[in-house]
Amino acid sequence: MTSEDFDPNRIRKDFPALDQTVNGKPLVYLDNAATSQKPRRVLDAIHNYYEQDNANVHRGIHELSRRATVAYEEAREKVAGWINASDPSECVWTRGTTEAINLVSVAWGLDHVGEGDEILISVMEHHSNIVPWQILAARTKAKLRYIEIDDDGRLVLDDLGSLLNERTKVVAISHVSNSLGTINPVKEITEAAHAVGAVVMIDGAQGAVHTKVDVQDLDCDFYAFGGHKMCGPTGIGVLWGRKELLEVMSPFQGGGEMIHIVERDQSSWARVPNKFEAGTPNIVGAVGMGAAVDYLNDIGIERIEAHEREIMTYALQQLGEVPGVKIYGPKSVDEHSAVISFTMGDAHPHDISTILDMEGVAVRAGHHCAQLVMKHFDVSATARASFYLYSTKEDVDRLVAGLDQVAAIFN
Repeated sequence: MTSEDFDPNRIRKDFPALDQTVNGKPLVYLDNAATSQKPRRVLDAIHNYYEQDNANVHRGIHELSRRATVAYEEAREKVAGWINASDPSECVWTRGTTEAINLVSVAWGLDHVGEGDEILISVMEHHSNIVPWQILAARTKAKLRYIEIDDDGRLVLDDLGSLLNERTKVVAISHVSNSLGTINPVKEITEAAHAVGAVVMIDGAQGAVHTKVDVQDLDCDFYAFGGHKMCGPTGIGVLWGRKELLEVMSPFQGGGEMIHIVERDQSSWARVPNKFEAGTPNIVGAVGMGAAVDYLNDIGIERIEAHEREIMTYALQQLGEVPGVKIYGPKSVDEHSAVISFTMGDAHPHDISTILDMEGVAVRAGHHCAQLVMKHFDVSATARASFYLYSTKEDVDRLVAGLDQVAAIFN
């Protein structure tokens, strides 16, 4: 497939869930920032694993265990390639982005952050990249500091130099805002953090989905992302970390697979990444995520990104012309990933979502696990339309037509 023949309508045929009606209308799915739909290739990979290869991994001698282990570790190699990790062993399987961030906050944080130290995050963060650091700060008596955002939903980096100092131990920042779609200059922030000796944790839940990620080029220390927003199954994600950091970190959980030798009074740990993968893993989740990476690679992340830019340009223009609609986040599509948060007059976002659902249009409404963002803009919630590789301009037109119904009901 070339950029010229990228056809979202053809791609849609790979996604069975998109071929249905809701309330008698063809489904328009615009809740991709919450979770994406799954192509048949991923569904088939999950089905085939359970039907043919279902066994536990690593320690089994029999053929099914061998095949399951091969599939599991091949999937690790695929996700490593997706983010250009130098070594697949730097990729730790987790339940998702949230668990990956918690793993770092506990396994790295408790050993490296102490009383009087500082943790720097931003007002823009998803709760998954706020609450774990609040817990760490409370346990260690460290100080939590924030990068503010401006009225266009961008990080205020003018004061970054004063926020960073020799006491800063970790900087945790989102690659892309889930609530505003803001694309953050994470490479610049990483460079500034490293200059004072801090490690950098990047929440890539919305980043690795929509743009090419190269962790070696970003030069960050940890990068977390999940499978279910990028055509894979739920309950599976990846923590990438520098191997030298992972090797000195304490285990996150104890149990089978993560040990080397168990004695009566003490144990030694398995090598990375097994040290962080206690118990029976989500094998089929890894297999499904690997299949999703294959699918997206066949299309090409650059082509997906170009298509989403075209859709976002159209959507920002069309929504900007709807009376009463207020869009939150950067105005330039160059700073804006595939998310648009908006309000519409006096209509509550939950009412907007309900009326759109009656028209077969699925959007999300609420605070999007970003209550600090909502407080900044003095709103309790927004409606959020989010796009992906199978989104079309016709989807945008259906969204706008649905908002006409909102306007009619709320006068």
